[in-house]
Amino acid sequence: MDESLRLHSFLSPRPGARLVVLGGVHGDETCGTVAIERVRAELESGQRALRRGELTLVPVANPLARQRQHREGERNLNRSFRPDPQPEDYEARITNLLCPVLARHDVLLDLHSFHTAGAPFSMIGPRDNDGPLEPFARAREEGRLALHLGTPCVVEAWLDVYAARLARLGQSTDERAMAFGWGTNEYMRSQGGYAVTLECGQHRDPQAPEVAYRAILACLALLDMAGAAPPAPRPPRLLRLVDVVDRHADGDRLLRDWASFDPVQRGQHIGVRADGTVVEAPCEGVIVFPNPEATPGSEWFYLAVDSERCLDEPGLTPVP
Repeated sequence: MDESLRLHSFLSPRPGARLVVLGGVHGDETCGTVAIERVRAELESGQRALRRGELTLVPVANPLARQRQHREGERNLNRSFRPDPQPEDYEARITNLLCPVLARHDVLLDLHSFHTAGAPFSMIGPRDNDGPLEPFARAREEGRLALHLGTPCVVEAWLDVYAARLARLGQSTDERAMAFGWGTNEYMRSQGGYAVTLECGQHRDPQAPEVAYRAILACLALLDMAGAAPPAPRPPRLLRLVDVVDRHADGDRLLRDWASFDPVQRGQHIGVRADGTVVEAPCEGVIVFPNPEATPGSEWFYLAVDSERCLDEPGLTPVP
């Protein structure tokens, strides 16, 4: 059984951006792999040429999970994503291989898909800030990249809602605890780069690989690495995550087949616990990432509200 990691690198003699594209961070998410292999074949055949910079393609970032056709090999690769001097599981060993790859690039595009029905969307990090949670100074570049991916929605504030989840559970929000919330994007930002996650659609949506493929081409064009200059994008709806609700037991169930961005009203019944307790929406907003098959103790669904942020404008937001 081959659990090795495959990378495909393309370098132009002309200097430019350094882009890394990941697929298959979760083993049951195949659209990114299909799109990456398509771009790789075009570059190797000469159908497409890298004009400047460096491009690294990783079709399957978690080979063990892919072999098992599960979200995880031994654990979620997109958590605790930082170097570990004493790796105790497969994902930690793969993380140790991937971290240096990400660190030597400027930009990351991480291609994913999701469990239930819904339209593709992008996820970005914090606004420029000098606070302790996730200091950042490249929000404008990151927002511009998300803007040009062309998804109807862009979602922000993952790490903020993760910290709130820990606090609600009575757990520490110190650096060590927060590190578990780090995925590929958070690590990329910590190394001075910027990153966007693209959720390309439902896992088996036949259009998801095309969404991923077009996103890679849009990145290459925007960064002046390959292809024609991208057209002016249509402004997406921008949403901010404000809450996450965990599934507590196998008997917890959602009350309908929710899809990402379904609207909810404050007090609306979303699910019911195994003991009969009704789970209500704490505010007006939309559902994001509903997962009726979430394992107990993991995220069941998120809630988001409209954000006033503008993707292509800078702005330092100091933290008191």
